[in-house]
Amino acid sequence: MDGTGAIDDWTALLAWRGRGCAPPGGTALAALFGPLLAPARAPDGCVVVGRLAQTLDGRIATASGSSQWIGGQGDILHTHRLRALCDAVVVGAGTVRHDDPRLTTRACPGPDPVRVVLDPERRLDARYQMFQGGPPTLLLAADDAPGGDRLGEAEVVRLPRDPVAGGLGIPAILRALAARGLTRIFVEGGGVTVSRFLAAGALDRLHVTVAPVLLGSGIPAFTLPEAARIADGLRFRWTVHPLEPDMLFDIALDRVRPGVCA
Repeated sequence: MDGTGAIDDWTALLAWRGRGCAPPGGTALAALFGPLLAPARAPDGCVVVGRLAQTLDGRIATASGSSQWIGGQGDILHTHRLRALCDAVVVGAGTVRHDDPRLTTRACPGPDPVRVVLDPERRLDARYQMFQGGPPTLLLAADDAPGGDRLGEAEVVRLPRDPVAGGLGIPAILRALAARGLTRIFVEGGGVTVSRFLAAGALDRLHVTVAPVLLGSGIPAFTLPEAARIADGLRFRWTVHPLEPDMLFDIALDRVRPGVCA
């Protein structure tokens, strides 16, 4: 797929955003993004897409946490388009701390999503851009974490802790967002957050951009329990889309949970 895409094709795709059905095919953009606009099939009513950009050797950042920018301009545009098509964009507290993102759609036409930060322990403070204005922001915290009902301009939403894993349970997160009418969910990062949604069997699609870069060290893209055999890994079908100079893999997971996480 052309990294910039045709503006007319993108405008046509945006027009389908609120219709509750997939757009007709025929363009590269419709083929890639159409599944995200289709009706939800999961009982929670959500369509959830995860996204990571990694090096050829599977790293999403250096050991120090530097990750800007692994992907090229095509990947940046793709990420902003995902934001524009989704109701909410979700990131973990570590991504906010390392990257201080704005999570807006600056690189393409389209609405900004509601920004959602997962910070169970309330370790972030109000210095970050997301808490100082812009699109609405929700900070999801554990119900026993300290602090008030606001963090800067962000609303704090309290959720129960996962009784087994600690932190916030993925089903509870999706229920809380769906209750606010946020049912098309983009899990943007980082790797631990995307891996938690994957491990919970909560991803409908997974978009992985692979950049022509070798680091040889750094933070791995996915963090899952150790697999004893190749057969324990998760196999899937995918389609490949060029995002010059990178390659994008669109993976249909349909809420499948990796065997090592059962």
